[in-house]
Amino acid sequence: MPRLVLFNKPMNVLSQFTDAKSPSPRATLSDFIDRPGVYPAGRLDRDSEGLMLLTDDGRLQARISDPRHKIEKTYLVQVEGSPTEADLEPLRRGLTLKDGPTRPARARLIAAPALWERDPPVRFRKSVPDAWIEVAIREGRNRQVRRMTAAAGFPTLRLVRWRIGDWTLDGLAPGEWREIEI
Repeated sequence: MPRLVLFNKPMNVLSQFTDAKSPSPRATLSDFIDRPGVYPAGRLDRDSEGLMLLTDDGRLQARISDPRHKIEKTYLVQVEGSPTEADLEPLRRGLTLKDGPTRPARARLIAAPALWERDPPVRFRKSVPDAWIEVAIREGRNRQVRRMTAAAGFPTLRLVRWRIGDWTLDGLAPGEWREIEI
């Protein structure tokens, strides 16, 4: 039976098991997960937090990470500024980034979620408001959500992937993982 590990990746952790090319050691998945034979199904930027899935099944790994399968990924995004519903329309329609047009995303304003404190904390500026939006995409280009919010005029301050398909971070603190049966 395939194994599936749900992991809440903290900020400043690489989404790989080794970091041999870096002259100074950086945190990797091996600092948290001690299950041999599982590999990430997709990536999450070092400066992003949240749900990563790892599995020992190549077919499952491809189904989760390959954009052809269009598994929805949901992000909680703290942005600089005060977007309105109308400001989110470009995300909903899809916008053109340097590497081409994005598919339409689901995007909505949300109240600040009850998340853990980030280490290091998000820089707070009295003169610049911030807001939270939920963004769901069915593709996964490099730093896509960050680039989309910036293109819409609202740079990302904090990005937490909350859901991939039916799997969520529910009940997992940063650095924690659990193996589930599928």
